[in-house]
Amino acid sequence: MGMTDVEVEQHDKLNSIIETLNKDDTGNIVLIGDIMLDCYIHGYANNLNSRAPVPVLRETRREEDVGAAAHVARGLQSMGYNGRLFGAVGDDKAGSKIIDYLENECVGTSGIAIVEGRITTVKTRMLASRESLIQGEQLLLRWDVEEDEPIPDTALEAIYDQAISNLSDADCVILSDYGQGVVYDSGVERIAKHAKDQNIPIIADPKLTGLHRTHDVDWIIFQSRGFELMKRRIGEGEDSVAAKSLIDSYGWNHLVVLAGEDGVTIYSKSYDTVHVACTLPQLRQVIGLIDAAVVAIAVSISNGFSVADTALLTNAACECILSAEASDSFSLSKDMLIHRVGEIAWNLQVSKR
Repeated sequence: MGMTDVEVEQHDKLNSIIETLNKDDTGNIVLIGDIMLDCYIHGYANNLNSRAPVPVLRETRREEDVGAAAHVARGLQSMGYNGRLFGAVGDDKAGSKIIDYLENECVGTSGIAIVEGRITTVKTRMLASRESLIQGEQLLLRWDVEEDEPIPDTALEAIYDQAISNLSDADCVILSDYGQGVVYDSGVERIAKHAKDQNIPIIADPKLTGLHRTHDVDWIIFQSRGFELMKRRIGEGEDSVAAKSLIDSYGWNHLVVLAGEDGVTIYSKSYDTVHVACTLPQLRQVIGLIDAAVVAIAVSISNGFSVADTALLTNAACECILSAEASDSFSLSKDMLIHRVGEIAWNLQVSKR
């Protein structure tokens, strides 16, 4: 049995995406957001503590990586794009590590403000498995170190001044809001006005408490849990009706929902809804999912992809993350993404033989 016309079209689109990704063309992306350090502690949790009903983790290894907006910037760099990162870190050891890690991977750091006396945000995850069992790790605990004081106004103004000065040749703007203070009301108003004046699309990865800052952005991204919370907030149970209501209320052009095993759905103001099913037999983890989707959408905008092609690429990027086995695979890379798109196209063809 051969492929249907719809499947043939999808197969051809996937191969066309691969051809585009293989080109050496690049683009400039302005990225504003919170920057943090991620730490992963791996080990075995074979026993409970004798004095409290909590697991005891025997550490086997640990890793550090840049997180939040810095993670997106590194993903853009790995795709061959110039991600111009604007944010803030403290003048502490964690902040220095972030700068070093980014510079070692050729990600520009001139847009990062180093704030004297500030504590750089560090998120530490403890990942555990049973030594005698063949199974994946599970998140045991996460603890955060972060600053309680707001970022000084002078630093914020300088960050946005620099970002605005870099807009002239930008393909899009990304707002990466983790609630740490870089993405704030008047700053977003400034960058949004300049971007709109130059017809530069804006992608927002928002905190639900900061949705008021996303009015009239072009692309907004939710994981399924966030979308469900928004549905409850507006009192609407039907996905498509809720999406339309949110798009109308906030003036978004596209609402992207990342639903893990249920794939990716893009609801649009002026286009038909597009859904792409997840093709993975099982999911291993979700760390870095939204970051990968943001990178895929930015690449799609830079290449002038249709909404349907953007959905295909975003789903493939999500599958790269969902199928990862170790924290050093949580970042999206060009080779990884091309390979995944190729696998999806191949499986689509083989399944119909």
